[in-house]
Amino acid sequence: MPTYTPSRFQIVPRQSSRRVGLWCVLGVAWAVTVAAAWFWASRTAAPRLVQVDARLQQTEAALKQARSQLASLQQRESTLARSDQISRAANSEVQATLAERDEEIAGLRADVAFYERLVGATSPRKGLNVHVAEFEPESGGTWRYKITLTQNLNRAAISQGQMRFSVEGVRSGKLATVAWDELHQQRAAPGQGYSFRYFQQLDGNVMLPAGFTPQRVKVSLNGEDVAVEQAFDWKTATAAGGK
Repeated sequence: MPTYTPSRFQIVPRQSSRRVGLWCVLGVAWAVTVAAAWFWASRTAAPRLVQVDARLQQTEAALKQARSQLASLQQRESTLARSDQISRAANSEVQATLAERDEEIAGLRADVAFYERLVGATSPRKGLNVHVAEFEPESGGTWRYKITLTQNLNRAAISQGQMRFSVEGVRSGKLATVAWDELHQQRAAPGQGYSFRYFQQLDGNVMLPAGFTPQRVKVSLNGEDVAVEQAFDWKTATAAGGK
């Protein structure tokens, strides 16, 4: 039987040339598609991108301007609000000042009317004088007094000195006098000073003792070269104070 010797050559089947050609065609078509897409994008998308970028810059600039205008308006609003607040405060202050001036004018008119009665042609000439004494009760048991001093004898002179008064009445069924110190509940109470050319009103508070019935007020004026003492009925004084 003859011996089999293996051959050095092998038979390999060759791929079909048609199949290789198909892959080549597909590769070329893909490359052409990519190139066409790139070309179309560069022709169409790129110009639109430039336009979009330009619009974006315009929008950002407009937004920046709007923000600047908003900040300016907010600052203006704050300034106007502050200005309005200052104006309101100034207006309130002016109104209060005008009210005070109106009160001062009313007081000055009353003073002028009093001056006219005091120094008028028909008024009698008097030296230092107690024009009126007024007393008005207050809550708490005290009495508010207002004593008006006048002089029209010497219009160039200045009247200066101290005023005191005492209250005469009845206490425990007996006549009694409540002196200046007791009225002020203070030992050696100083008199109330006065200094004026035509007239001056002195006021203050005093306390009458319990169980005391006042009947008369005696006012004493002690000046540098003059002393005056005048008495007023208590009912008249309290009626004048209750006006």
